[in-house]
Amino acid sequence: MKLYTRTGDGGETSVKGGRVRKDDIRVEAYGTIDELNSFVGQAAALAAAAGQLDGLAAELLEIQQELFDCGSDLAFRDPAGRDLKLTPEAAERLEGWIDAHTDAAPEITRFILPGGSEVSAVLHVCRTVCRRAERRAVTLSAEVEVPAPVMTYLNRLSDYFFAAARAANARLGVEDTAYIRSADVFRKRDS
Repeated sequence: MKLYTRTGDGGETSVKGGRVRKDDIRVEAYGTIDELNSFVGQAAALAAAAGQLDGLAAELLEIQQELFDCGSDLAFRDPAGRDLKLTPEAAERLEGWIDAHTDAAPEITRFILPGGSEVSAVLHVCRTVCRRAERRAVTLSAEVEVPAPVMTYLNRLSDYFFAAARAANARLGVEDTAYIRSADVFRKRDS
């Protein structure tokens, strides 16, 4: 099997249902999700290498699968009547993981700087790329139907990366660095 097809040499690519320009907003949306997936893979590798973050590495592997589902669902020119891969349960599971990671980290009242441990730093990169992917999906939704589970998932996923980054630092004994000019912006957790 050859990896190159030469069909995209003129600036077009295939989507499910036809061909579009490579700078089409649909391609931009699922391409940004693909970029995010690569950073998630890096974070998973770092978490696995850290030893004490095996649960995090397993979560990230599941997220990589779901990001492929998101990209697949966005690749339809017309998703109506299609069997889509991402289900609402994926975002619900993220919420449970977010809660667990939030409980594993010390409370914060101020914004924090991205970083700390190497794992946490990459998870913060994942968070920001995820927000960009979400913005691209919102732009796409102004033109065509975007499956609701994809929109919800991307919104929840950036929160997951923030919570996971903080929990990774806590588990590795690395303190978050507060943004020193931040006002108190986070409320106390409900007990």
